[in-house]
Amino acid sequence: MQGTMLYGPRDIRFEDRPEPTITKPTDAILRLSATCVCGSDLWPYRGIAEMKQPTPMGHEYCGIVEEVGKEVRNIKPGQFVVGSFATSDNTCLICKDGYQSSCLQREFMSAAQAPLLRVPLADGTLVATRDLPPKELIASLLATSDVLGTGWFAADAANVRPGRTAVVVGDGAVGLLAVLSAKQMGAERIIAMSRHGPRQKLAREFGATDIVTERGEEGIARIKDLTKGMGADSALECVGTQESMMQAIRSTRPGGFVSYVGVPHGVELHGEQLFYAEVHLHGGPAPVRRYLPELIGLVLNEKSNPGRVFDLMLPLNQVADGYRAMDERRAIKTLLRP
Repeated sequence: MQGTMLYGPRDIRFEDRPEPTITKPTDAILRLSATCVCGSDLWPYRGIAEMKQPTPMGHEYCGIVEEVGKEVRNIKPGQFVVGSFATSDNTCLICKDGYQSSCLQREFMSAAQAPLLRVPLADGTLVATRDLPPKELIASLLATSDVLGTGWFAADAANVRPGRTAVVVGDGAVGLLAVLSAKQMGAERIIAMSRHGPRQKLAREFGATDIVTERGEEGIARIKDLTKGMGADSALECVGTQESMMQAIRSTRPGGFVSYVGVPHGVELHGEQLFYAEVHLHGGPAPVRRYLPELIGLVLNEKSNPGRVFDLMLPLNQVADGYRAMDERRAIKTLLRP
């Protein structure tokens, strides 16, 4: 088969790769219905995250089970499944507490930008739908694999509640789906921080009540103005930079909640600033597996349409064009069809 490999900064190739096989009795092999490019893929693509050797790319996926290992009990060939970017046994204490992304057996998925994918710990990682879903729901089901699950975790970890105010820092796919998640959790006011016209439009359609274009000190001041000087009840940090983290913390009222789901690069927190901010901090790699059954149900019942974040759809062999479009902010998120 052919799959996506990153050789260095902005050097994406679609080339011959060995087909995956069952290597452990808990594995499954999927034939993917769809995969995509993630905003976090842009860190190594841009050369910001270190990469020591050519690396297979992709960690968001859904598709049909082709084969399972002899110890797989709940996942069957022929089922349509969605999986998380982090594998989990879903039985250990950490998993039972809802943090499957930190399972002691965790592996971070890669190599999903290909037609076939090996998924370790299949029983604990994959969630099957009862029936094969219609094609028009595939994009939204794919979104549950990471960006919706991550946006949902951002809202959950930031204690978004009915009648409260939430500010979302970041207008990528995760930030936009954090807006959608905050809306579905009942936030009365949702402030999206964005400077990009099409993303602002989608944020409003997902439930944003206000748009703030300012950043840094001006952005924080604008949030304070909109909240009568107090700050937001919840701030959802969906970028991963020093500026975005501090903007989230300083936009939150004392006693409020800050979640951080953007993969951090160069983020450092000052102890005294945190001490006097008096906010709750909660974040990390999203435990997508915790939310998958609920999110898949919302999509299948057509109560949520997160697939709208995919504004560019390409054949998988044009994956390099998908990376370029996202890198240049011509696309929010690229869906790839094997």
